[in-house]
Amino acid sequence: MKHLKPLEKVYQKEQGLSFLRLIIDSLQDIYRSRFLSRQLAERDIKAQYRQSILGIFWAFVTPLATAFVWIFLRSSGTVELTDTGIPYPLFVFSGTLLWSILMESVNSPLNTTKSSKGILSKINFPKEALIISGIYKVLFNSLFKFILLVVFIFYFGVGFHASLLLFPIGILVMVFVGTIVGLLITPIGMLYTDVAKAIKFGFQFLMYITPVVYVVSEKEGLMKTIMEWNPFTPLITTTRSLAVGTPPEYMTYFWVVLACCIPLFLLGLVFYRISIPIFVERLSA
Repeated sequence: MKHLKPLEKVYQKEQGLSFLRLIIDSLQDIYRSRFLSRQLAERDIKAQYRQSILGIFWAFVTPLATAFVWIFLRSSGTVELTDTGIPYPLFVFSGTLLWSILMESVNSPLNTTKSSKGILSKINFPKEALIISGIYKVLFNSLFKFILLVVFIFYFGVGFHASLLLFPIGILVMVFVGTIVGLLITPIGMLYTDVAKAIKFGFQFLMYITPVVYVVSEKEGLMKTIMEWNPFTPLITTTRSLAVGTPPEYMTYFWVVLACCIPLFLLGLVFYRISIPIFVERLSA
């Protein structure tokens, strides 16, 4: 019995160190594979638009179509919406474009990993490179949406203002948070194809409890409470406010969400690092 206690202590210490070791190894592999990440991103971007006539335009189709539908519904009197404080077309264009960036960020880890099934089972390389390459692709598509949104800002008479310089920071935070959500979902999504469908369905619902096409209700009630507690609300509203120059309403909540996502990012990296070898083993079986 005297030898059991020391053995138990050593085991617990190794367990704690192993988790920390996984985080350190993941971060080191991200740095070491930065060139590979860029190469993978360039390959996927070229493949994505090589056989497309309209090219990057497809990145705008869904958000712009959604925006036009809501502009028509509001202008025709079919739906009555609270005043947004800025021209409604600019409000809805900015909201749908930002939401599309967030959605693409969430889907990126799972889509990038699934599309790399062939090389995962044949080549040994840092798997974290797939996550970073996915971020590169999202940022590439977001650049064009950013330019389009700036055009809308000037077209609708808002013009240049100091906070517009901070607008890219808001987009980077959205991409970071969306990637973390996708990173946590990816291990399950690699095993069950239903997860991708559930994400698509779930985020269609989430869009309507996030101030994308209308503002948070001023009336007290369940809908207002849900929208205010929704962690995506400060991401959309703060980034939009930086773009159009209005005072941010949820700036504190914005930083709280970002702070909470940092440990979740490290946890997601560990889950990803542990689960991918299991997935590769299933592919090879």
